[in-house]
Amino acid sequence: MIIVMKSGVSQEQIDRVVRRLAEIGCEAHISVGQVRTVIGAIGDREIIQQQPWLAMPGVERAVPVLKPYKFVSREFQAEDTVIKVRNAQIGGGVFAPIAGPCAVETRDQLFETAEAVLDAGATILRGDAFKPRTSPFSFQGLAEDGLQLMAEAREEFGMPFVAEVLDPRDVDLVAGYADMLRIGTRNMANFALLSEVGRVHKPVQLKRGFTATIDEWLNAAEYIYKEGNHEVVLVERGIRTFETATRNTLDISAAPVIKHMSHLPVIIDPSHSSGRRHLVAPLARAAVAVGADGFIVDVHPAPETAQVDGDQALLPAEFAELMDQMRGLATALGVTI
Repeated sequence: MIIVMKSGVSQEQIDRVVRRLAEIGCEAHISVGQVRTVIGAIGDREIIQQQPWLAMPGVERAVPVLKPYKFVSREFQAEDTVIKVRNAQIGGGVFAPIAGPCAVETRDQLFETAEAVLDAGATILRGDAFKPRTSPFSFQGLAEDGLQLMAEAREEFGMPFVAEVLDPRDVDLVAGYADMLRIGTRNMANFALLSEVGRVHKPVQLKRGFTATIDEWLNAAEYIYKEGNHEVVLVERGIRTFETATRNTLDISAAPVIKHMSHLPVIIDPSHSSGRRHLVAPLARAAVAVGADGFIVDVHPAPETAQVDGDQALLPAEFAELMDQMRGLATALGVTI
């Protein structure tokens, strides 16, 4: 159940509701919005619903939540969640361009790309040190050495960075370097990993599993949110369908669907969804048109030499051209980039 407190409620009134929940053996999760405080009541549904919540001072309404995901739902929080990643913002009317190499390969490759995407207008740098690959013989990333290079790039260019974490045992390591963590498509249902990143105080990107429904995706986000980490950004990166013309099928409708169902920001990955360089720009433009809160794009100074996903990486000049197009679209739609 969601217990919505009145505007201007006192701390004592909030505490009284929390104490009452504890008395009946239930758990309280408090979300403080710009206007109202909302308390998520977790426990036996029958016992919770039998309580006279509306008779308690400061309570405006009590709303049963039938969905399996509660904390990430619109019922729990009506206002959009806004995520801050150092000096960058995702959500709240701000479209966040996230760009960089799919994998960190060398210092020169990373620094050249970071300088180019910063100049073009990207606000967050992407670059992975751990890469989940279909083949065990493919390049797996530079591990901690790659994270150190990303940290150097952050200091050099003043850009926060996001990096993927693959294993619960590596969460502290990656979080010790990165400003934002990412859970990849293959790990969306790795519940041990989701719970572990839910215990760290770093924003998290959660990619949709390539066979996951939207409900399953939101339930995965619930694992993170439930552990106390409320800074979750959902990433639509394409799903597996019968179509073979693209690497995956970008579900562009996921952005407005999520915006209706959840208060979490949602961004689009046009690179991994299409797998084709010539498709990245049109899909990226579609992201701002449907109301997404950002995109994450692969950029590489020499895609033909890339050790990971060179076919989908934009050249720096192509990314700069895309950003010019995005600014024009954003102005027309009243969105800030």
